[in-house]
Amino acid sequence: MEPVVLTTDRLRLRTFTVEDTDEVYLAAQDPDIQRWTTIPSPYARVDAEHFVGRMVPDGWQADTEYTFAVRLQEDGPVIAAASLHHPRAGAWEVGFWTGKEHRGRGYMTETVLALAHWAFTELACTRLEWRAEVGNVGSRTVAEKAGFTVEGVMRAGLPNKGVLRDCWVASLLPSDLGIPPVLPYLPAPA
Repeated sequence: MEPVVLTTDRLRLRTFTVEDTDEVYLAAQDPDIQRWTTIPSPYARVDAEHFVGRMVPDGWQADTEYTFAVRLQEDGPVIAAASLHHPRAGAWEVGFWTGKEHRGRGYMTETVLALAHWAFTELACTRLEWRAEVGNVGSRTVAEKAGFTVEGVMRAGLPNKGVLRDCWVASLLPSDLGIPPVLPYLPAPA
């Protein structure tokens, strides 16, 4: 797929480019981003170069990961990153980080909802999943504010820096956002 640009009332989401390398490198120095995401730690400039120069474009080209730089305006600084990845059986997973100075303002909830809408209407996504290591309260708050239903804890469900960690898992369905599903859904009897 060719990269797309998504917009919300406050945000512009577009793919990362090599011009974003310095901003990615600086944002990834945040200890919270290194702790709670699967990026390398310590995070070197070469990691940022590989991310924007290879991982991001390769994901778009292979239709396996669509990664976006989140900005407040077209030419504003990168305030966050978000991606849809690991497509399987119609479901996608969302992942994200937000720069420390931009947390708590609703930007990531807005971003996740924009990605969900795009996934459900343009990618034939049947289920959007979110996972985060147990204890990552900031990420869970975003998921819950975006309307995800927390389904439980997956034991050893998240490999991060050579260690399997327990993770929360949640889902968002098209019907949760008032979007008609691609396939009918038959919930289990109560």
